[in-house]
Amino acid sequence: MATLDLPEFETLAIEVLNGGIAVLRINRPERMNSQTVKMFTEYGTAARALRDSGLRALILTGAGERAFCAGFDLDEIEVITRMGVREFLKFQETATGGIQAIRHLPFPVIAAVHGAATGGGMALALAADIRLVAPTAKFSAAFVKVGLSVGELGTSYNLSRLVGPGRAGEIGYTGRLVGAEEAVRIGLANQMVPTGQLFDEAVAMAQLIATNSPGGVRMSKRAIQRNQEITSYAAALELENRGQALMSRTEDMPEALAAFKEKRAPQFTGR
Repeated sequence: MATLDLPEFETLAIEVLNGGIAVLRINRPERMNSQTVKMFTEYGTAARALRDSGLRALILTGAGERAFCAGFDLDEIEVITRMGVREFLKFQETATGGIQAIRHLPFPVIAAVHGAATGGGMALALAADIRLVAPTAKFSAAFVKVGLSVGELGTSYNLSRLVGPGRAGEIGYTGRLVGAEEAVRIGLANQMVPTGQLFDEAVAMAQLIATNSPGGVRMSKRAIQRNQEITSYAAALELENRGQALMSRTEDMPEALAAFKEKRAPQFTGR
């Protein structure tokens, strides 16, 4: 893995664990990890710093015990209301670009969600590939409660693809809370684990991902994401076929086959 050259952050914290796994924490626990204008900029900065690091997986979570991310800090909301249309559009592009950069990281992102994940916090959780939740997790697309719409920060796109347009509409139009059990039942979250085990379970899943071919996992993520964005089955097959053709030329595929025959663990290099 390449050495990480990490900038200083005001609202985020990055920790590198063993095995090519890192943790990105929303780091405003005193404000329930609520978002600020600065934080949206730092999402993009963090994603750029991590993108070419050679990481195998990233865990996305909130600092402290109260919340994953409670959406935009209402103490800063006046900043938005004072913006002109062009200034607000520039802010929106920065905010959505930061979350998009996290979503498009080439390796899997696992969100470990406890407490509130509301508004922009829900959008951030939806940008992850996998969501593990504690029983305390509460999702809310609360945009309509502050005069905005669910068409915010990628929420309308990601939510409807996870739970279907009907459920997405109901959740988005009401702004109601979706608890952890319901989130798992409707496909908004993957799995619920005890609060005290949430982070360890996220690390265990990241470690399991890291046992596999780096190129294979990255190409799998690319295929899953891109095939959500096209409507043609033929185009999906074309993308898959090209990806598999490329993967068959790597060193990891013959190593995996040899390891299987020799009944040993493969030694993947990512080359």
